[in-house]
Amino acid sequence: MLRGGGDLATGVAWRLTRAGWPVVVLELPEPLTIRRTVALSTAVTDGEISVQGMRGVRAASPPDAAASCERGDVPVLVSPDLADLGPLQPDVVVDARLAKRNMDTSIDDAGIVIGLGPGFTAGTDCHAVVETMRGHLLGRVIWSGSALPDTGTPAELGGRSADRVMRAPAPGEVLWHVGIGDSVSEGQLLGEVGGAAISAPFDGVLRGAIRPGTTVPEGLKIGDVDPRCDPSACWEISDKSLAVGGGVLEAVLARLSGLA
Repeated sequence: MLRGGGDLATGVAWRLTRAGWPVVVLELPEPLTIRRTVALSTAVTDGEISVQGMRGVRAASPPDAAASCERGDVPVLVSPDLADLGPLQPDVVVDARLAKRNMDTSIDDAGIVIGLGPGFTAGTDCHAVVETMRGHLLGRVIWSGSALPDTGTPAELGGRSADRVMRAPAPGEVLWHVGIGDSVSEGQLLGEVGGAAISAPFDGVLRGAIRPGTTVPEGLKIGDVDPRCDPSACWEISDKSLAVGGGVLEAVLARLSGLA
């Protein structure tokens, strides 16, 4: 069971389903996902989504989610909490919400509990932590201690770092004039939030954009421009997501085999 269905969680789901495990995703009623084209959370608003051969579908109830698993799909259930899930009592819980803190995950939530990134301590509030920071530690499984602390600065991608992330310039409803996968030029008007303009920080491809019509507070991450100018990457699970997914798969296998 994955708590969260963003692009990083989707990489985890892809690794686990490829290894034969049924996966259920718990999401918010209004996901704030940026990379919507490669995120299972998109099934909440669109009903379903296909990501590299993996089909995510919105589930109306826990029994409906169980039936979707039987069909080989990944159900996405609007249920931020683990309570009242009926037949969906998980063997493994992965907190993939990337909140940079532990909101409510407990090591007693399941036989195997895994936290992604900073905010979790292996051996205290989960059995294992998987590193999410880009670098030579990315995807490594931590059995004692915590992941590297959040720096607040996005990792470098194609020579760009903090400037590739677009944040809401004002509170209000998001309106886009371009779509994910579109090529953009530095200074181009991409959309607006509450009447305030959103401009492209440099030439590239719009890699991620929060769902249009979403009401956001000022400063919230709402978009991502990729300087590598490769539109195909907008529909592919990232190397980071797959590395983290591999770490989760390793942690599950190690616990099941008694090696950790």
